[in-house]
Amino acid sequence: MDISIVIPVYNSSSTLRALSKRLHTVLSDTNRKYEIIFVDDESSDDSWQLLCELQNKHPGSVTVIQLMRNFGQHNALMAGFRYAKGKFVITMDDDLQNPPEEIPKLLDTIIENNYDLVYASYGSKKHAKWRNLGSTLAIKFYQIVFKSDIAVTSFRVIRRKLLESIFTYNLNYTYIDGLLAWNTRRIGSVEVAHMPRRDGVSGYSLSKLLLLSVNLFTNFSILPLQFVSIVGLGTALLGILVGGFYLLQALLSDISVPGYASTITSIMLLGGIQLLALGMIGEYIGRLHININRKPQYTIRQIQPDVNKNSVEDDQNRNDS
Repeated sequence: MDISIVIPVYNSSSTLRALSKRLHTVLSDTNRKYEIIFVDDESSDDSWQLLCELQNKHPGSVTVIQLMRNFGQHNALMAGFRYAKGKFVITMDDDLQNPPEEIPKLLDTIIENNYDLVYASYGSKKHAKWRNLGSTLAIKFYQIVFKSDIAVTSFRVIRRKLLESIFTYNLNYTYIDGLLAWNTRRIGSVEVAHMPRRDGVSGYSLSKLLLLSVNLFTNFSILPLQFVSIVGLGTALLGILVGGFYLLQALLSDISVPGYASTITSIMLLGGIQLLALGMIGEYIGRLHININRKPQYTIRQIQPDVNKNSVEDDQNRNDS
């Protein structure tokens, strides 16, 4: 298998037929053996029924996976990855904002430059302003944590060797781009078109994008804890300076009666910093607690065709050898 396309699906019944048709057209023109894997992340519309129809129409090249509940985009991708057999694995959205016609450009870039991972970059995103703001924040956090100038997107191509390096991660808080960046520095990008959303609304709200940013920091970095430590140290130094100032005033018999406003301000400032520190620490401890309890990364309800996971892994091992 040369190419695997893995697509998480959530309430996208209006675009699935057109997406499938365009994908088959583009991939057939590459003259490479390919497969398309759709992962239904518990859609509430008739997406699953449409996916089953597409699988029946293309039984040799389409696999559809239904998850038992909504696990989120990145966990759904991990489910699809474990059934992908291609030398190159491409991920994209289900809403046609990532044009399938740009796939050859991604493949040419990763092959010609010997990259392990290539992201699609956009001159301008056809999202709402709030969505662009949330995406920009998540990208900036990624760049800070991994010291990279790459703008990560959901439209990417991954070499199999790199993909297999993240299979050992089986915890719940999954962030694909962070796992990939942990394992390689050979990351590139290529500019592609980004289309306006044709139907429906994005599954990512501003709050979900902010939560994704928090997941990035707390899963792949201790920067928040370091920040709180620095703030605490700075506050302690400020307290020492203020104490020294009032001690000097007392020695010079020039101390004024402390006012209520300054007292309550100091209490609120220090109390806020303490709560911030406890919140940061609690976030890390909470994640440890959930992962120790083995909250599942994803749970599959059914697959069509009925693929045995062990046989898929055996095929992958034979391909590698």
